[in-house]
Amino acid sequence: MITDEPSTARPANWVAARIDRTTDALDRAFDEELTGHVIAGRAGKEVELADGSRAVEFVSCSYLGLEEHPELVAAAQDALGRFGVHFSSSRNRMRPVYLGQLEELLGEIYGGRPVVPFTSVGNVHLGVLPLLGSGALPGHPIAGDGPVFLMEKTAHASMQVLRGLLEQIGPVRRFDLADPQSLEVRLVEARKQGRTPVALVDGVGSMGGLIDVRALARSLEEAGGLLYVDDAHGVSIDGPHGAGYAYEAFTDGLPGNVVLVGSLSKAFGGAGGFVVLPGEDDVRVLRKFANPLVFGHSIMLPLLAADVASARLHLNGEVARLQEQLWSNAALFDKLTDGRLVSAGQRSPVRGAHFATEQAAFEAARRLRSAGVLVLPAFFPTVAKGTGLIRFALSALHEPAQLTAAVEALGPITP
Repeated sequence: MITDEPSTARPANWVAARIDRTTDALDRAFDEELTGHVIAGRAGKEVELADGSRAVEFVSCSYLGLEEHPELVAAAQDALGRFGVHFSSSRNRMRPVYLGQLEELLGEIYGGRPVVPFTSVGNVHLGVLPLLGSGALPGHPIAGDGPVFLMEKTAHASMQVLRGLLEQIGPVRRFDLADPQSLEVRLVEARKQGRTPVALVDGVGSMGGLIDVRALARSLEEAGGLLYVDDAHGVSIDGPHGAGYAYEAFTDGLPGNVVLVGSLSKAFGGAGGFVVLPGEDDVRVLRKFANPLVFGHSIMLPLLAADVASARLHLNGEVARLQEQLWSNAALFDKLTDGRLVSAGQRSPVRGAHFATEQAAFEAARRLRSAGVLVLPAFFPTVAKGTGLIRFALSALHEPAQLTAAVEALGPITP
């Protein structure tokens, strides 16, 4: 039947599909004050909420507690007095003195490689990936027929959301590391098409788990491809200078086919993101063509100064000391939970209690909230549809009594 009435059907695209498949679980979590907490102050891992009550939080991704370190606080205060809150200019026009200092210190942390800071990890992806796929970076050549972007199923949403942009440069295909043949099939396809495979993965998963970046880099190298690693949750937590999980996984230094991206906003204790590059020629390309650098400002000045202070703590041994406390806390938490949580025993600061239903996860979140423990309850699309997960972000600042209280409130855990 032909009708002039406009169609009310939702257009077929990934956004619509995601909306259609998502329940009201997150809305209910907000309504019950199981998430979206408003904090008025804090001391260590104890926070003061807007209503005056206090709770212990396992939500913040500050795995080392560096943002409260006196040297970071003093650096931010000094910058605030010297410059004010912000200096609004593209870094190509005027650069705060702290920016060059940070680049130099990050270069020391990452084995003498050039490092370019951005205002966020998301802006790193937005600035680097189009140039990488276009073959514009001299240190990472691309085949004449162009790239094929291979997006790992669990890669962070900040990369997944760029699929439409990347498809203007080359096809985007997904693969699943849980399926051993998944990547190999994609690499074979790339070889047949004469394209350079560019695999996009996380290092430490935001909801738990570790990616074997060393094995992936080998597979990509054999296929003439590149590995792009977002190690936002892995930076600072490993290595004598806090280079992080992914960098330390390559015991002989960063391979030539690996692009490493990290965060300054999580365990690093400051703000921003960065990319580690092969050489200065690559830096010059980013400076001229990476949109977030060309048209965006630097990291806010007080936080940029704090980043510099944090980088110095990475190099003087303070971060290594805090790592020891973090992993001591992780070992205790694993013991208290009988090693049944997601990522138990792994070199990850994230632990997850997985539940077969959203309702079971809600009940656990309610118990924790009633006990004064704040966590991150996750539902689809963050985890599989119909399931729920309670995420614990562990920190060097958590005290044993706080860990014990959280486990007691969580209750029984189904393996």
